[in-house]
Amino acid sequence: MTTRWLTPEEQRAWRAYIAASRLLEDAIDRQLQQEGGMPHLFYSVLANLSDAPDRRLRMTDLAATLKITRSRLTYAVTRLERDGLLRREDCRQDRRGSVAVLTDEGTAVLERTAPGHVETVRTLLFDRLTPEQVGQLEEICAGVARGLQGEDGTPGTGDVPWRRRSPCPSS
Repeated sequence: MTTRWLTPEEQRAWRAYIAASRLLEDAIDRQLQQEGGMPHLFYSVLANLSDAPDRRLRMTDLAATLKITRSRLTYAVTRLERDGLLRREDCRQDRRGSVAVLTDEGTAVLERTAPGHVETVRTLLFDRLTPEQVGQLEEICAGVARGLQGEDGTPGTGDVPWRRRSPCPSS
């Protein structure tokens, strides 16, 4: 098998993507920790629940929306539940499933934290782009995501995070 090395242009683009994504995630995490006392993942859980009908989502659907493993979601939900920002309920349609529900306290925290978060995202990302670049960014990211999930007709990895199971501990 021959290695398909990156061209110099691809290498520069890749390194620029890595630098930008890490710096952006770090800045967003710091802002949310300072203003909301929570990491970006926890904020994302609350924000997605606030957008859901009746502020509730099945845990499996929430993991798929967030593109994370179920075990990582369980950790986040456990912490948010402990802080009173959401609660878990049994799923009526599937006794094995559970539903995450945003509480009024979680909504209040989200409402206090959202303006600073949006301003950070706007300042660090969107204010640096032209309207045309915003459209290109959406198109590029959506295309990459579709490909990784196998939704564009090309073979994806098939190993998307929300379908992964933690390995069972050996007995």
